[in-house]
Formats: sequence, structure tokens, C-alpha cells
Amino acid sequence: MPAWPGGPCPECGEDMPAKLVRCATCRVLLNTDLRPREIEAPEFSPLPEVEAVIDAPPVGYFVPCPHCSDELRIHKRFVGKHVACNKCDGQFHLDESSAQSAAFYTTCPHCSKELRVAAKYLGMKVACKFCNGAIRFP
Repeated sequence: MPAWPGGPCPECGEDMPAKLVRCATCRVLLNTDLRPREIEAPEFSPLPEVEAVIDAPPVGYFVPCPHCSDELRIHKRFVGKHVACNKCDGQFHLDESSAQSAAFYTTCPHCSKELRVAAKYLGMKVACKFCNGAIRFP
């Protein structure tokens, strides 16, 4: 099997230097002794990690008390209601906007451990810090 001696491409006529395998312009094989191999693309199969992403909605929120600024851990069932701070006994209304702008807590659906999550992770796919299970916070 001799190497390509150089000269015009048999397909497009472009002048090609010696020792090339394919034409730089049209990509045809320059040596007639060579035959292109058919490459079969493997069948697509989604990774199991991608399929195992499970939603973990907030169970409750960490909200600062408007009176003493202490952080309170409040269950989501109290959103929209009046709550009292267990440190200073100050009462306030926990509205949905202030609850969703704060950090929240939830349980990992894979290992059942409690996770503290910053509000910036809402809508993102992340890994549990305990078991590395894939979680999405809706």
C-alpha cells in the first residue's frame, strides 16, 4: 500500500501534499487501497444517576425573628399564620415571601437525614452531603 504521492484530489481536484490520508477539502480517502470503516454508534442508554433524581420539597424554614433577629426553625404548615418567637416571645405574621427567601430544611429522600438548604438552591439538582444521592429542590 503506497502512501499518497501528492497531487490533485480525485474527488474535488484540489492540490494536496504527499502522505495525506484524506483530502483536506472534501475529506475523501486519497489512497485507493484504503477503505473507510463503518463505525457503529453505541445504543443510547441513560445513566442510572440521572434517572434517580428525586424531589425533596421544603419541610420548614429558617426565618429571622423581626424582634430579636434570632433564627427560628418554623414548619411550613405555619406559613401564612401568626407565630411567636420562642426566645423573645415576639409575635409576627409569617408570610410566604419571607419564608421562601430564607433558608429551609428538608429530609434527603435517599438516606432520610435532615438537610439545611440555602434558598439559592431552589430548583437545582444537587447531591446530598451525607449519601451523595441526587436531589432536586422544587
